[in-house]
Order: sequence, then C-alpha cells, then structure tokens
Amino acid sequence: MAAAAVLFLIVLTLTFAAVTLAPGDPLAPTDPRIPPEQAERLRALYGLDQPLPAQYLRWLGAVALSWDWGQSYQTGRPAADLLLESLPPTLLLAGSALLAQYVLGIGLGLLAARRPNSWLDLGVRAASLLVYALPTFWVGLMAVLVLGVGLGLAPTGGMTSAAAFELGPLATVLDVLAHLWLPALVLGLSMAGDIARYTRTSLIEFQSTEAGRAARARGLSDTRILLVHGLSHAGPRLVQMAAVSAPLLLSGAIVAEAVFSWPGMGSTTLQAIQARDVPVVLAATAYGAVLVIAASLAADLLLARLDPRIVAE
Repeated sequence: MAAAAVLFLIVLTLTFAAVTLAPGDPLAPTDPRIPPEQAERLRALYGLDQPLPAQYLRWLGAVALSWDWGQSYQTGRPAADLLLESLPPTLLLAGSALLAQYVLGIGLGLLAARRPNSWLDLGVRAASLLVYALPTFWVGLMAVLVLGVGLGLAPTGGMTSAAAFELGPLATVLDVLAHLWLPALVLGLSMAGDIARYTRTSLIEFQSTEAGRAARARGLSDTRILLVHGLSHAGPRLVQMAAVSAPLLLSGAIVAEAVFSWPGMGSTTLQAIQARDVPVVLAATAYGAVLVIAASLAADLLLARLDPRIVAE
C-alpha cells in the first residue's frame, strides 16, 4: 500500500510538471477577449502568478487536506465534480470492454485448444496478433464506418438517443446497450488476443499434465476437461491479466470515447488537455491512477483467494 501511495504521488507530480511547464498561457484558451486586468485577477485567483514551487505546494496541500483539485479554467466548476460526473460512463465502457475481452478471448482460446495446429487454431492465433497490432483509433473508425454507417447495426456515437428518456426506464437501458456494444467490443479487442493466446497455451499444456491425463482416464469429455479443469488451471494467470489490462483499458477509453463521442472521463480529459485546463487534467490523472491501483489491488486479492499459496509468498 505504501508503494502504491508513493507511485500515486510520483504520477501526480510528473503530470503537474508536464502541464504547468508547457509553453503558453493556461488562461489563453478561455476567452481571448478577456481584458488584461481581468486576466491578471484570474491568474491571482488560480495562483498562477506565484512561482512554480509555491503553486505545487499550494496544490498538493489542497489535495492532501481536502481532496480539492481546484476549479476548471473553462467552466469555473470544481474539477473533481466534472470528473465524477463523467466517471460512471467510463466505468460502464471499461467494464463492458473487460467482459467482452474475456468472453472473446476465453472462447477463442477454447476453440483453438480443442484442435491444436488446425486451420482453426492457426486462424485464431493470426487474428489475435492482428487485433493486438491494429490501433484502437483505426479499428474504431472502421467499425463506425462499416457497422454503424454502412450496415446500421449500431449508433455511430453518443451514449443515448435524444428521445430515449421519454420512452421509460427499459427503453433507456436498451438504448444505452445499443450505443455501448460497439465501443466496448472495439476497446476489448486488443487484449482479447492476449487472453486467447494464453488460454490456448494453458489448456494445451494442462492436457499433458498428470491432472489432465487423470481427468481423461476418468472418461470425461474433452469439453468438460477444458471448461472445468483446464480453465481452473488457467484461472490465476487470467486474473493477473485483468490487472494488467486496467491501465490499457483506461488509456484506450480516451481514444474510444473520442471516436464514438462517448461522454466519459476520456472525453473530458481530452478536452481539458486541448484547452490546457490544468485542474481538470490533474484531477483526471488522479482518478485514473486511483482506478488502476484499485484494479491491481482487487486482482491481487482475488488471485490470493484463487491460489492461497500466493498469501504465503
């Protein structure tokens, strides 16, 4: 836990330095028509007229004492409020992408492991490498053009339709799901390839172990051996991969939200970076770091539960 706290502080400090040392005036994007006198008052209000070390200590003290990230230069609202409002859509997208990558990855890994070195196996391995190599931005654009615009299988952007809330709760949920499945699939594809390759390798190895041979000697079907015993063998490593994928999902969410106009933390962060809205950028970095650290700790706890030997280590 202490290491996580130190890492959190380092990430925030580096982000603060990168944003504040960037050339230009952070208040310039707000309104170029602001009179010089008012601009000076705004700089004093936000502490931008102070030396950089004083700005850092003031900011760090406010965060440590009251989790106060300051006010957005663009809207004047607390930066933490802006991030909290955009956090649920991002968690929904990232959680759905995590589910998609495991369903796809484990499913394809099972298919490949049933017939090693077959055309199906070779196809799964080639596809897993391909989706890992393709940029999320390009895959998202192609998905929008082909599946959204071309075939009309999904909305091309946003989280809900304008009239969905007027049709009742069930219609709203279905509308959100209709908007969600394509960006979640695109975001989950890259890690699905890794999961498919590992699942395949682990299941093939399990069949040659003593436990695998014993299961076959009891007359169990290949499907039962792979689904029940093989996946139990692969489980701990699959849980570890969830922790590894957490930062990739969060960074990928920024791209996916931009492509699909998804109103989440990634879109808010991207707009803040473009506008040099320092408090919002710092708050977004903090919330992102907290989510990644929390995902890693949760994966460690679940991994220890699945494999008690880890606790002893």
